[in-house]
Amino acid sequence: MPGAAVPRPAVAREKDCILPTSFSVLTICGIEELPDHCTRGVTHVLSLLDPGWPEIDSFADYGKHKRAVFHFHDTIEPLSGRIMPTREDVAEILRFGADLERPGDTPHEGHLLVHCHMGVSRSTAAMLSLLAQAHPREAEDRLFARLREIRPQAWPNSVMVGHADDLLGRQGRLVEALREHYSHRIQHDPEVVDWMTRLGRRREVEMAA
Repeated sequence: MPGAAVPRPAVAREKDCILPTSFSVLTICGIEELPDHCTRGVTHVLSLLDPGWPEIDSFADYGKHKRAVFHFHDTIEPLSGRIMPTREDVAEILRFGADLERPGDTPHEGHLLVHCHMGVSRSTAAMLSLLAQAHPREAEDRLFARLREIRPQAWPNSVMVGHADDLLGRQGRLVEALREHYSHRIQHDPEVVDWMTRLGRRREVEMAA
């Protein structure tokens, strides 16, 4: 998502926090922040990029890691020349997450980094989806609270969250919790309304509970 600069990312490492079982550290960031994480022991990367975006040089400075790359635009409406995230895209992201989880796993020093262009929309929707998949019995509001701890400026792409809700059998509860999350964001940062409106995301602003 293009736009203004965003705050530095928070890092999840608490013993009692919600984490995919194979990881003790979760990070969400944007492209410009990637060099900051090259020495932080990242073991797995999920990249969400615009179609046609060139390879990112920063990863040459990372240690050994596994990486999956997806290409679609950060949009919620069908627009000429723009590729929306599809149900299959989200299904592939969930398959990526499922491949990282093994029965009987306990947390280890794995570090999952999920990024998009700014670390605000696509990446936060993907991380939320992975958290919801890893913790099928966890309440949706707690999943969003965990997301805010990892990335306070999160504004997850509603189309991606809708697909995840359906694929994970959450029966609309993720989408309903997303409304609450948007409201929380607006209450704590009213300027986000103008930003999202200018980016064509007015429908998400109107979703706010």
